[in-house]
Amino acid sequence: MDKKQIHILTTGGTIEKSYSEVDGDLKNRESLLEKKLLQRLRLPYTDVKLSSLMAKDSLHMTAEDREIVWQALQSRFADKIPVLILHGTDTMEETLRYCHHKRPQPPVAVVFTGAMKPVGFDDSDATQNFIEALVLAQYVPPGYYISFHNHLFLGPKVTKNRQTGTFESMP
Repeated sequence: MDKKQIHILTTGGTIEKSYSEVDGDLKNRESLLEKKLLQRLRLPYTDVKLSSLMAKDSLHMTAEDREIVWQALQSRFADKIPVLILHGTDTMEETLRYCHHKRPQPPVAVVFTGAMKPVGFDDSDATQNFIEALVLAQYVPPGYYISFHNHLFLGPKVTKNRQTGTFESMP
């Protein structure tokens, strides 16, 4: 049986924040995806191609950072395999819209996800959101999506609802 393939690009965000006992802060230092999520999953039918682009809170992302995400995404289109992007939730929809503006019809599924609480926290939504996005990216048609809290939103008409702590479709 052939393995399904997927590219995963990480940018940081809450999903990958870690606590430092030395200085008592919670911030992005490095990608935690492999240590905290991938190692705990059984993926005998999936070949993951992981690339860490940056380790930033999405509130600090610039236009240059979004261009880095776009360039990394665009360079993977030729492989014809889906792309999952781990991103901070505060500006996730901005990066999705940036990519959509650059190429409205991607040749593969591009699924963004993140979390409201870091992966290391007991009550984090990181594992759920990551697993759902990983599966969905392999089965949905080409397009830009946000996978969050057991729902798939088609971009670019999606936004974060800060009151409810999740995403919703825009009219």
